[in-house]
This record gives sequence, C-alpha cells and structure tokens, in this order.
Amino acid sequence: MKTKLLVLSMLIVAGCSSNTEWSTGTGQSEGALTSNQKTAYDFFITKGLQPYQAAGIVGNLMQESSVDPSSYQYGGGPGRGITQWSAGARWDKTPNDNMAWFASSQGLDRWSLDAQLAFIWYELTTFGTYGLDALENATDVDGATVAFQDDFEVCGACDQTKRLAYAQQVLSEYGNGGGTSGDQGCYSSTYDQQVQNDVCVQSKYDGLWYECDNGDWVDRWSDPTPCNGEYPFY
Repeated sequence: MKTKLLVLSMLIVAGCSSNTEWSTGTGQSEGALTSNQKTAYDFFITKGLQPYQAAGIVGNLMQESSVDPSSYQYGGGPGRGITQWSAGARWDKTPNDNMAWFASSQGLDRWSLDAQLAFIWYELTTFGTYGLDALENATDVDGATVAFQDDFEVCGACDQTKRLAYAQQVLSEYGNGGGTSGDQGCYSSTYDQQVQNDVCVQSKYDGLWYECDNGDWVDRWSDPTPCNGEYPFY
C-alpha cells in the first residue's frame, strides 16, 4: 500500500521562500537540467577531464548561476556570469585574468556561454592557484566538486551540500551511468532536502510531478500514483 507523506506547513513555506534563490540562478528544480548544463559538461569532457570531474565543475556552476551566462549576483553584489566572477576583479579588472579582456582578445561576447566556458579553461590552465591539479587528481565526483569549489570559486557561503547534489545529478544524467547503484535518493530543491528513492515531488517551478529513480528525476507529469510517498507542493 502506497504511503502518503504529509507535508508540514512550515515545509511548504520553506519551499516558497526559496523561490528567491531560483531567481538569482542559485538552484535547480526536479527534472530541470538544461541545455546549458549539458553544453558545459560536454565542453570539459572535450578538454580531457573525466566525467566525474566535468560533473564536479558543472555542479558548482549550477549552484553559482544555474549555468546562466547573463547572471548578476542577487541583491546587487559583484558576481557576474556562470561562475559569478567579481566585477572590479576577475570579471573586468584583474590584469591578464578577467572575463572582459579575455572575451575581447578572442573576439567573443563576454556574456556568451562559449566565452565564459573558454575563460574558465583559460584560468584553470594558466594559473596554478585555480586548482587544475587538484581537480585532475580527484578520484570521484565529491572530490572534484570540492576541489573546484575551494580553489576556483573560493566562495564564502558555499552551501557545499547542494554543489555535491547537483554534481551527482549531472553525473547521473550525462556521465554514462556514472551514478551509484542501489536505492540512491535525490536532492529536491523544491523542499531543500534529500528524498528517498521512488518518492515523488511536485515541483514548485512547473507544478508537475517527478519521481526519484536512483538519483535521477523521472517525469510523472500529473499522475504520482506509482510513487512510494508523495510531496505535493500546492
């Protein structure tokens, strides 16, 4: 018999309040991997990185900007682009190491995804302090995610748990079966928590149902009947 999981009112409030995060490009919905994320993943694979290393980078970019090259930091902060490079520094000022200068030197638009991906690779391969060695020495997706977080992003409030969850989601989706086997749960950004395998969540972003299937979100659309546990948003 299917078990219905009751959602507390405070949980729904938390889900609603996190919509502000989505508007800043700092969060992903169930089933919401985008073409930009796939493009970024493929870019780093073509540079010779392992699937889990590429996924580690993209997991960080999902947390920083949802891999949206037009992102501005929420609240008027200095962050710009897919890694949230700082205006006044790596976005437009640091000599020989800023997005505006790099894009101009390559004849590219600094707000384009291609230019920003190329600049990440330029920084990784030109400046040892950005952690390419640590990234390439990582042996799993968690290690790669943390290496990029610590050496490249150098973030303040990193929210590492989300970065790791996003990286695993990318690896599961694009990494040729790179996800782990067994009853692997899924991270739900609607409720900001991990949910168990076979549980369904109604996404706050489109109102549709998605089922956790060993680390992947599977479309259930309007019918959550096959789910072992349900989290209705509305």
